[in-house]
Amino acid sequence: MTTAALPPATPAEPAEPTTVHTGLHPESARRLAIAERVLYGAGGILAAVGPQTDVVPLHVAVVAAGAGSLAVLWRRTRSGGASLLLACTRALPLLGLSGTYAAALIAPGYSWWETAAPVALAAAAGLASPLTRSVGISRAIENLPAVVEAPAQHDPGDYLGGVRALWAAAAVTKGTDLSGLYQPNPDRPAFAAVLLAAPGEAVSSRLDRRAVAAVFDVPEAAVFLNPIAGSGPGRLALLVDPARAAEEAAREQDPVRVWWEQKVSGPGGAAPGMHLAAYRIEAEEGRAMFRVEAAEDQELSLPRRKLARALGVEDPDLLMIGAAGLSGAVVTIYRDHPLINVREATAEDLTMRADGTIALGLRHDGRPARMPLYDTDLGGLTDLFVGAPGSGKSVALLHVITAERLSGIVSIVADAQGGMSLPEAKGRVYAFGAGLAEFGATLAGACALADYREQISTANGWGSFALGDPWALVNISLDEINRVIANDAEAPEDFKKWVVAMITRAQLTFRKLGMGIRYAGQSVHLEDLGDAEKIRANAKQGSVWLGRVNSTMTKRLASDMTSGEVEITPIPRHFGGGGDAEVEAAWTGEEAPTGPVTAGVAWHICGGVPALMRVWRAVKEARTYPHLIRLMESAVMPVLTPEEDAAFRAGYAEALPLAVDLLAGGDGTGGADGHQEHGEPGAVAVRIPRPAVKARPANLEAQILGVLAEGVMRNRDIRAALGADTPGGPKAGSVDNALSALFDAGKVIKPGHGKWAPLGWTPED
Repeated sequence: MTTAALPPATPAEPAEPTTVHTGLHPESARRLAIAERVLYGAGGILAAVGPQTDVVPLHVAVVAAGAGSLAVLWRRTRSGGASLLLACTRALPLLGLSGTYAAALIAPGYSWWETAAPVALAAAAGLASPLTRSVGISRAIENLPAVVEAPAQHDPGDYLGGVRALWAAAAVTKGTDLSGLYQPNPDRPAFAAVLLAAPGEAVSSRLDRRAVAAVFDVPEAAVFLNPIAGSGPGRLALLVDPARAAEEAAREQDPVRVWWEQKVSGPGGAAPGMHLAAYRIEAEEGRAMFRVEAAEDQELSLPRRKLARALGVEDPDLLMIGAAGLSGAVVTIYRDHPLINVREATAEDLTMRADGTIALGLRHDGRPARMPLYDTDLGGLTDLFVGAPGSGKSVALLHVITAERLSGIVSIVADAQGGMSLPEAKGRVYAFGAGLAEFGATLAGACALADYREQISTANGWGSFALGDPWALVNISLDEINRVIANDAEAPEDFKKWVVAMITRAQLTFRKLGMGIRYAGQSVHLEDLGDAEKIRANAKQGSVWLGRVNSTMTKRLASDMTSGEVEITPIPRHFGGGGDAEVEAAWTGEEAPTGPVTAGVAWHICGGVPALMRVWRAVKEARTYPHLIRLMESAVMPVLTPEEDAAFRAGYAEALPLAVDLLAGGDGTGGADGHQEHGEPGAVAVRIPRPAVKARPANLEAQILGVLAEGVMRNRDIRAALGADTPGGPKAGSVDNALSALFDAGKVIKPGHGKWAPLGWTPED
């Protein structure tokens, strides 16, 4: 808007009020009153007759209309004032008729008032015509600003006087008025008003954005004309804001937004429909942050590697996706990897908060990576820790075990590697089983402890666990579990069956008894743990720590544990090793430069949402981690109650010779079958888990290989043969994942699209 178009800055003379009708036109009011009375008459008849019928949809509709009217009134109470009074006036007839209708439905039999009451209400409403009257009052209120001087706080001096003068002088605006004219921001050259036509007429179609822009000599993009909810074509909402138009034009020309649309959100981009909502460049922190929102008709999908390639990020590990929600996420591009340097843990970091979480390390954006040790609603949790040698898995576990001691949680640890994986924990936790036999016996002792707690809970009528009342939380960590139950593990099959049976038992009962369980290994296949679906569901409530493993394991756990909005990519061995450094080195014949190792970096998955993090730094001295040892020894070691201790040790002592026998190739019965009860006379009986004699069903991959022994089969035929998605059968997705894993392992081949065959199959077969 040009300043030359406005009058000079002189004291404003009082403007003569514009003649505007402040209510309904008499003829319009008469027609509306007639229609209103007809409706009330019909409503009265319906309310008198309807309850005596058996038309259930009619009853539901009338009662719902009354309830909906009450809900609208409740919302209006927040605004109060004239709006609430008008709403009450309009709602009274409907509430009265629906109320008498509902009362007649509830009352047994028939009474005279069931007819008299609605008829009387309809007659009273017809005489009063509350809807017509309220519409007239509403129109008068809306038009008040046209005849009443604007409040002092919106008095912009001469500016609005000039606006009125320009409007009155234009030929195209004849017969219209600017009602309720005001300036939203006194420091900004913009104004808003209601464009009001003459009574009984619509705003002319000639008075469009282009015409209004010509009246005030502003760009057409500065004019905003919109209908007003609840009003007819005789009034429009008008906003003229030249600065806003300039801002939107600058926004459209913003090179960052143009770049994002071309590379990402536009057609052919890395993630079409993933629009840039906001961004900021933080040069001092060495990062750029982009807030992304999915289009309304799309689900969030941000493929990390495709984004990195499209945006020109040479190392995809420098592009992070975090805080992903249903429709939005934050994408951050770093100059240097933010997780190269992290500090050591403090006692405060590793002490459990009231919400059951600890700070296990740092996320890429500098926020704590919080891991739950306990859920106040669910009780004990199930966790998975997976990482190749050198990935930092053992250090991560050691931090968790340290946190348990600092937080008053009883730690029971079993290390199938003979204690070499977690030597710092030995003697500093309640129980530590080192070796394969001790691994099984420790788990058996935990099951015996669960039996004791279950019997006491049943006797007292307790339906859930309460922290510290009367027992402490117990967490069991099973490290190097792949050495026990994996397909290539050296442990005898009967020993595997025994361990898996106890794991299955743990998944069913431990949680509600205040006992969590944590599985850790270089690779963890959920199918090897027994009830894969149960473990998958429980682990989604707890945590998954996915460190550096091969791409197949990464994809499998990502598929099992996340919803897929954020792509989980394998973690390289060295920082800076995720880009094209190896390709460039191969091309030039030089050695690829290597950065620091990524030990401790992992995808931390909680509730199905992944975030890249790194465990607190731990410095090794003399083959141990003295800082973590000092933290553990700064707190008293939590222990079980004497009764619990007796149950655990009885279970351990009973199971250890059985485990040794099984590992030696024996049947593990030890001269007894089933379970033995152990305890002093009069004490609570504790069942000692013993190995089952019956064979364990083959895992899913073995079942698939057995099915494919007959020859080439399609996906659907393999699923049908395995009973996929039937009671007791595997999920169809699990079958597909297992097929992919077998293919990656070179155990099956794909002779055609959607077809599978065993290794060594030929067309002649």
